[in-house]
Amino acid sequence: MWFPDWPLRPLSGQPPLPPDEPYQAVGADNRVAAFNPAAEAAGVVLGMARREAEGVCPAVTTIVRDLGAEAAAFEPVARAVEDLVPRIELAEPGLLFVPVTGAVRYYGGEGSLVELLNKEVEVVAGPGGRFGLAAGPFAARMAAELAVNDPHIVADDAAFVESLDLSAVAPDELVATFRWLGITTLGELARLPRPAVLSRFGPEGLTAHRLASGEDRAAMTRPIPDDLAVEERFSPSLESLEQAAFVARALSVRLIEELARYGAMPHRVEVEGESSTGVVRNRVWRSADPFGDTELAERVRWQLGSWVEGEGITGGLVRLRLAPADLSDEGRQLALHEDAVALAEAQRSLLRAQSLAGPDAVLASQPQGGRDPADQVLWRRWGEEASPVRDATAPWPGRLPGPAPALVPTQPPALDVEWEEGTPTRVRLGSRWEPILSWAGPWRRMGKWWEGEGHCDRYQLVTSAGAFLVEVAADGARLTGVYD
Repeated sequence: MWFPDWPLRPLSGQPPLPPDEPYQAVGADNRVAAFNPAAEAAGVVLGMARREAEGVCPAVTTIVRDLGAEAAAFEPVARAVEDLVPRIELAEPGLLFVPVTGAVRYYGGEGSLVELLNKEVEVVAGPGGRFGLAAGPFAARMAAELAVNDPHIVADDAAFVESLDLSAVAPDELVATFRWLGITTLGELARLPRPAVLSRFGPEGLTAHRLASGEDRAAMTRPIPDDLAVEERFSPSLESLEQAAFVARALSVRLIEELARYGAMPHRVEVEGESSTGVVRNRVWRSADPFGDTELAERVRWQLGSWVEGEGITGGLVRLRLAPADLSDEGRQLALHEDAVALAEAQRSLLRAQSLAGPDAVLASQPQGGRDPADQVLWRRWGEEASPVRDATAPWPGRLPGPAPALVPTQPPALDVEWEEGTPTRVRLGSRWEPILSWAGPWRRMGKWWEGEGHCDRYQLVTSAGAFLVEVAADGARLTGVYD
C-alpha cells in the first residue's frame, strides 16, 4: 500500500498546500520523494536530484521531509490495516507491505480484500492510496506505481519485472553504466551471467540482478512467540459455575487479544484447571475455524461446567490456564454453498453435547481399510484427529464390491430367509414375508479360524421394502447391512 503524496500532506497544525502551485518533497539524500500534479506537469520525476528538479521547474516549492512527524501521522493508517491484516511491515511513512496469503482466503479474494482495506484506510487518511499485489515486496511496490485508479495484481513476478526500466532497482551511476552497455530493462539485466555482474558491479549489481530475476524476499513481520499461554490464579477458590463462567470469558478475551497482536488465531486450545486439593484436569478443544474470543469462552465455560458439576474438580478452582496451539494467520476458505453461521451453530451444539455427556458420547467417522463394512469405518471423538488403523488402499481379498451399506448394525440381528434349491426366494421382515426380487452372491468369507470364527457366505438381497446385506452361516442368517 503506497501513498505517493504522503510527504506532501500537511502535518499536525499545518495548513494544506495550495493545489495549483508546484510542490516537491525531498529526503536526506536531496532527491525527490514526492510531488504534486503541477510539479509533474513541469517535468519533475521521482528520484530526480533537488537541483535538477528546481532547474526543470524554477517555481517549485521544496519541502524537506520530517520522517518522524510523517511516521506519527501515518500510524493511524497502519493501525487501520492491522485491524484487518495484522503483522504488517512498514517501509517508510506512506509505504507498507502486508502479507495477505491468509487474508485473501479469509476475505474471499484479492479484490474483496483490497476493497475492504481501501474503505477502512480512507476513513483515517482519505483517498490517494495505491495497492499493488505480487509475490514479493519489490514487484508489489512497482505494481503500486501502476495502480492509479484500480489495484494492480501481478500474476507472475518474473514476467512483470522483465519489462521494467533499470532505474527501478539501481542508482543513477549504475543505471548510466548499464545503458552505456546497451542494457535498458530488467529483463535484459537478468539475462546477464550473475557471476560477471557481481565481479564487475559488486553488491549493488548483485542486488539489482536478483530483483531483475524475480528473486525477492518475503515481507518480514513480527515472529510469534512459542509460549502464549495465559493463566489466572484465584484466592479464595472459585466454587460456583457463575464465577467460573465469568473468569472463562475474561481469560478467553485476554488470550485472543494477545494472539491478535501477532496476527495469529488458535485452531486448538488446551484448558487446564487445578482444584484446591491439588487435582489437575486438562482437556483439548479443537476447531476447523480459528477460535474467536466468544467461541473459546463458550468452550471453556462448558468445560468448567462439566468439571464442577461432574465433580472433576472438587474443593473449588484455584488455577485456570489456556494454552493455544496450531496457530495460524490463515483463515479457512469456505466452500461455494457453505453456510458459515449454520456451521458455527452446529459445532456449538455438538460441543455443548460433548461437554455435558462426555467426550466419548459424540463421535465422528472416517474411512479405513477392511473386509467387512463395519471394519471400513474408524470412529473417533468429534473434534479430535485419529489415524486409520488399516490402509484403505490395500487390496483386502474378500472385500465386498460397492456400493457400501448405508446402515451397519453393531450387533447383527438374526434374519429368516427361505431357500429353494440354493436360491433365496423370500425374507421375513417383522411379521410379513417379502419376496426377493433380485439377489447377488454368494461371496465366501473365510473366518479367523485361529480365533474360533467359522466361514460364511454373504448375499445382497433386494425386496420391495429395501436392499439388505446378509451373512449365511451354519447357524442361520444374520442382517449385517441395509442399503440406502
